Amino acid sequence: MRELALHILDVVENAVEAAAQQVDLTIVEDLVSDRLTITIRDDGRGMDGATLNRVRDPFFTTRTTRHVGLGIPLFAAAAARCAGGLTIESMPGQGTTVTATFQHSHIDRAPLGDMPQTLMCILMRGADLDLHYIHRVMAGAQDSERLFEFSTRDIKQELGGVPLSYPDVREWLSEFTAQGEQLLKET
Repeated sequence: MRELALHILDVVENAVEAAAQQVDLTIVEDLVSDRLTITIRDDGRGMDGATLNRVRDPFFTTRTTRHVGLGIPLFAAAAARCAGGLTIESMPGQGTTVTATFQHSHIDRAPLGDMPQTLMCILMRGADLDLHYIHRVMAGAQDSERLFEFSTRDIKQELGGVPLSYPDVREWLSEFTAQGEQLLKET
């Protein structure tokens, strides 16, 4: 995949398929230690040991609509190619945590990509999924740390029953996520 945001979207789709109601997505760009860490934690069905052992096999999938499952193997390969790795922790009934690490400055690291659009794809999935999003950029001095964070649970509470897909809310969310991500790029 050309950008890491597409890997993130794929893992979140897996969480939705596993009946997750809560997804915690954390991106940490630690410029001092030259690491990029992406963690996606869900409260879905989780996986038993046998499934967890096979999830990196590109010819294994639990979906009935296709015969290959390339998402996790491609994400793992992207991380390994950039002096990093991918770990998966999962327990039946407790959910799954996928963590990918990369050397931030590695020449082969794909760009993070269009996170505002990726977030909008996740947010427009429907009312059942709550997303807690944290994107932190650490550049050295404590006052140079930048953070963008939100929770759809808080947003939904403020909206008092108005769906996230309502046109005015959708427009606001699009602007909010774009501005939040843009602030992380400013030095």
